[in-house]
Amino acid sequence: MSIPSHRILVLDQGTTSSRAIVYDGEARPLGVAQRELAQSFPQSGWVEHDAEQIWQDTLQCGRKALQAAATEAVEVTALGITNQRETVVLWDRTTSKPLHPALVWQDRRTADHCARLREGGHEENLQERTGLILDPYFSATKLTWLLDHVPGARVRAERGELAAGTIDSWLIYRLTASKVHATDATNASRTLLCGLESAAWEDDLLALFDIPRSLLPEIRDSAADYGSTASEHFGAPIPIRGVAGDQQASAFGQGVREHGTMKSTYGTGCFTLAHTGTTRPRSAHRLLTTLACRRDGVNTYAIEGSIFQAGTVVQWLRDQLGIIQDVSEIEALLAASEPDSPVVLVPAFTGMGAPWWDPHARGALFGLTRDTGRAELVRAALMSVAWQTLDLIEATAHDTGKLPEALQVDGGMAGNDAFLQLLADTIQRPVIRSTDPESTALGAAFLAGLGAGIWHDNTLPMGCNRSGRTFYPGVESEVIANRRKYWVQALQKVLNPTPENQADPGKHTC
Repeated sequence: MSIPSHRILVLDQGTTSSRAIVYDGEARPLGVAQRELAQSFPQSGWVEHDAEQIWQDTLQCGRKALQAAATEAVEVTALGITNQRETVVLWDRTTSKPLHPALVWQDRRTADHCARLREGGHEENLQERTGLILDPYFSATKLTWLLDHVPGARVRAERGELAAGTIDSWLIYRLTASKVHATDATNASRTLLCGLESAAWEDDLLALFDIPRSLLPEIRDSAADYGSTASEHFGAPIPIRGVAGDQQASAFGQGVREHGTMKSTYGTGCFTLAHTGTTRPRSAHRLLTTLACRRDGVNTYAIEGSIFQAGTVVQWLRDQLGIIQDVSEIEALLAASEPDSPVVLVPAFTGMGAPWWDPHARGALFGLTRDTGRAELVRAALMSVAWQTLDLIEATAHDTGKLPEALQVDGGMAGNDAFLQLLADTIQRPVIRSTDPESTALGAAFLAGLGAGIWHDNTLPMGCNRSGRTFYPGVESEVIANRRKYWVQALQKVLNPTPENQADPGKHTC
């Protein structure tokens, strides 16, 4: 039974913002705080964050959320953490200061390193062992780069003076005043260093990327004891009891916890995740196999597709091009656009993700005519996200044996009715928007509550299991198939000519 008097604080550290939410024992939000997070782009394809700013912003958001909820730290039963995945921080164990800006998951600087490993014949083994492919997206080559490029880092790492990890472990280390260096299994499964079935760092993988084991955090379950926050942070210790990467937390919050369920989150990027239960799947379409969750030592798995640019496409329209001033303009512009316009945007600003995995691809606009205006460019931008979602759904269907009956969605872009209608038309499936737009934070709250014993599986509050608005396809499938030809032709011009990533309109058709 839920107990409303319980309080759970969730720290949700994302790519473009840090936020905190306080929930009660029925998973109702009581207080929220958020801060935008700046990204830096030192060179083409490089993406960095200020790790110290991430820590300070997250801490301040936690404090302000508690204030907004009129809640003292002593009233908080548990704290949960969810985070942008794959992003890597390297820091000094004694001072807790980062040695370099964090390398963000979007960063492509290690593309050549990945190519050398691929040429050396390592990709097949890595995919079998970790469920991932050789791509700069994942953490291992980022960490190798830091060790090789930060002066003295490798020597200091060998002496045990340094620590490294993804954002969850960075926050845990700071929250516990250096007492706990740990990560959860879902985040570890995104590094290329963790065995997918063992959920442990594996020596030969560490050797391949030349990474000392002493750098890395201990891997724990997603609902587990991660120590307690130091009193000075919030006024009293708060037990940390739940941790998960943002996409796994989102799936957990939306009720995607059983085989056959599927969700798609539209934030900075877009991530589809189809749950496959306790059976590890294997992808024939270069999708990722990842841990959906690990509880009580038991792994559950998922097939995941990753689109690098989703919400950032809308930001690009607004900030770089000035085509829109606010997202509220999108609905009217879509209504004014030509649905059969041949204009196509391939948003490969930092390469293309699944199922193409081309780190060298770059964005391009095709099909411009004298009649092309703001409306057509906005349509092309949103359609680029919808087309990639369709590619992922069809590839997932081949790997899992069935198309989803509907797609559950959340994230910032999911708040836009016009986009969701466009998405339903494109994928030819109902699109169900969650009642709670913050399902990522909600999933972390559920895990923390489970870890603290507030709830059990059969007593979890409804949360995002309650369906919100459903958008149904309003365009015939033949019309979508005809429009899709422009997308396929554009992909063929952008992708590098390798057998794995040649756009084939029938390759993923189910």
